[in-house]
Amino acid sequence: MNNQQSSGANTGSQNQVESFQYDDDIVRKFTLATLTWGLVAMLAGLYIALQLAYFKLGQNLPWLSFGRIRPLHTNAAIFAFAGNAIFAGIYYSTQRLLRTRLWSDAVSRFHFWGWQTIIVSAALTLPFGITQGKEYAELEWPIDILIAVVWVAFGLNLLQTIRIRREKHIYVAIWFYIATFITVAVLHIVNSLAIPVTFFKSYEIYAGVTDALVQWWYGHNAVAFFLTTPFLGLMYYFIPKAVNRPVYSYRLSVIHFWTLVFIYIWAGPHHLLNTALPDWAQTVGMVFSVMLWIPSWGGMINGILTLRGAWDKLRTDPPTKFLVAATTFYGMATFEGPLLAIKSVSALAHYTDWIIAHVHAGALGWNGLLSFGMIYYLVPRLWKTKPLNVSWMNIHFWTATVGILIYTISMWAAGITQGLMWMGMDSAGKLLYPDFVQTVIRIVPLYWVRAFGGLLYLSGFVLMLVNVYQAIQTASADYTNEVTDRYPRFKALTEKLFSPGFTHERLEAMPMVLAGLALVGILIGTAVEIVPFVTANSYSESIYQGAKVKHYTPLEQAGRDIYVREGCYLCHSQMIRKLDFDVVRYGPESKMEESMWDHPFQWGSKRIGPDLAREGGKFPNLWHYRHMNNPRDLTAQSIMPSYPWLLSDKTDFEVLSKKISVLKTLGVPYSDDDVSNAVALAHAQAKIIVDDLKANGATMVDEDREIVALIAYLQLLGKQIEAPQKVGAR
Repeated sequence: MNNQQSSGANTGSQNQVESFQYDDDIVRKFTLATLTWGLVAMLAGLYIALQLAYFKLGQNLPWLSFGRIRPLHTNAAIFAFAGNAIFAGIYYSTQRLLRTRLWSDAVSRFHFWGWQTIIVSAALTLPFGITQGKEYAELEWPIDILIAVVWVAFGLNLLQTIRIRREKHIYVAIWFYIATFITVAVLHIVNSLAIPVTFFKSYEIYAGVTDALVQWWYGHNAVAFFLTTPFLGLMYYFIPKAVNRPVYSYRLSVIHFWTLVFIYIWAGPHHLLNTALPDWAQTVGMVFSVMLWIPSWGGMINGILTLRGAWDKLRTDPPTKFLVAATTFYGMATFEGPLLAIKSVSALAHYTDWIIAHVHAGALGWNGLLSFGMIYYLVPRLWKTKPLNVSWMNIHFWTATVGILIYTISMWAAGITQGLMWMGMDSAGKLLYPDFVQTVIRIVPLYWVRAFGGLLYLSGFVLMLVNVYQAIQTASADYTNEVTDRYPRFKALTEKLFSPGFTHERLEAMPMVLAGLALVGILIGTAVEIVPFVTANSYSESIYQGAKVKHYTPLEQAGRDIYVREGCYLCHSQMIRKLDFDVVRYGPESKMEESMWDHPFQWGSKRIGPDLAREGGKFPNLWHYRHMNNPRDLTAQSIMPSYPWLLSDKTDFEVLSKKISVLKTLGVPYSDDDVSNAVALAHAQAKIIVDDLKANGATMVDEDREIVALIAYLQLLGKQIEAPQKVGAR
């Protein structure tokens, strides 16, 4: 713990000056990390965007395939770029709001280097197919443990700094920081529970519909409490500082905070509308998602109207321009989100590129622009440099804004086109576009437009890197010296925020009570939605009511793991929705019980390729063999990449007994003989498939090739139910 120096005795004097040893070195470290990983995330994003427009990019290189790089892009964008930006902003603002140095230099540095280790670990594992196969939660169990440890270190540092603060009341930004720490900890730990098989492989404890619900409870609220609440805290700090004005409405900030914390946690099921998830859970998710519009727009209005009396800042001050534009994009994204959560709209938009447009409007517009504005504000203060090049900042602003608009408009057009083509049926109930590839080639030109928008956004960011680099080169020789602050510098900007006698002011003096109430708020929605599934006595007795569903043979499980490793779920869903056009195209709607043994679930969230829920038996083994080797041999206009390495790489048969044993522990009804004879059973099934392939003209194929295991898995899809019956709540 660090000592703090102060001079003078009358801390209430407006003219008193105190010397504070703020730890800005840690802020500088996180700022530079933000810029570094931002470049990586954007380059990866541009690369996969180009892969969709031109499938030959990265052809035959497994570690550069779309299914492996896409998770790298999302993790780099969310946890590396946005994560480091969050920590830089929180550590800078918290010290000044509390007039207190961070509690521990050692913990701060452990946090920094631990977080960078996590990011590097992701970069070293995801391209090589080491993944749990859950969106935004792909990292395997050793990295998950490290994330939990580092996150707790961050929270400890934050809470301890609040404990030793010099300000009685904590400002609204810190309310959001507290809620972020508490909720992300709960989300990560609950969603990451798994049993290891090896150091690089584990199976999550949840399966099927339970796993789907827990995953999207996590996935949606990772957006809410990692990409929204901390950035709202930064908005509440940096906009008032940039324009030298108090925030527009204190009461509105109170309403914004508590309604957001309570409502957001309920909204996760809107990712599973019209699926096999029970209708009551879908309805709850939809209703609370629509309700989110109110607090979200309250926050946006609060941020933008803070500029009242200082509107000229939008014209003359680039950081303000970025911050306000970011807040505007936040308003746009939080209007579109509730819209997409309405069942009828979701029927059109889900699985399409409309969702991609929505996500990137938030990520590029809200998180990206706010991070840029914050960094432009911080760099001259952290390094004591000459002013940054204003012309370059303005160019960056317009290239970023135009890039976002090109990106989102192209994906809106692509998504609506996809949805309408999938839904198109004539008066006889036949599909207007029965061949799925028709719906793909129609939007390929828009993929090129999307890539151009991304390139513009990246170009502006590169200009920012040069601008910041040149500014840092002029850093003052004494920029590492302690910071002298005037008390109460920030309080002078916010003294009008506090309304005498308003009851919430008392709560602000008791941050641990506030934290406890925030925890209760997020646990209520969690309990109502998740607990009925997680605490079910057994699938057969509770959720699935005695359904007899085949579990995977050892070879089929090996094939499923290969499917997950290659990221096939990122392009193919395994969930036929309860919608007429889905049923006509793919077959009977998916039943909840069909995925009851799936660790993890594979319902998917995007259809760049067709749904595979009823894939089993549709095509002979040789078709799958040729299709994975080169999809163009079977569908000339396919944009699916080739997977030739599956024909040469070998399946790890020796680990199958461990895999089956772990799954048996998780409740899959394997017998002891299944566990002990897993390798022999896999070879026996593989021989049948290989004999069939050779009989139909395939050459150079052996039982231990990965393609054989993958074929075994694909041929089971849709055939899991042994005794079809009406089961489960609908």
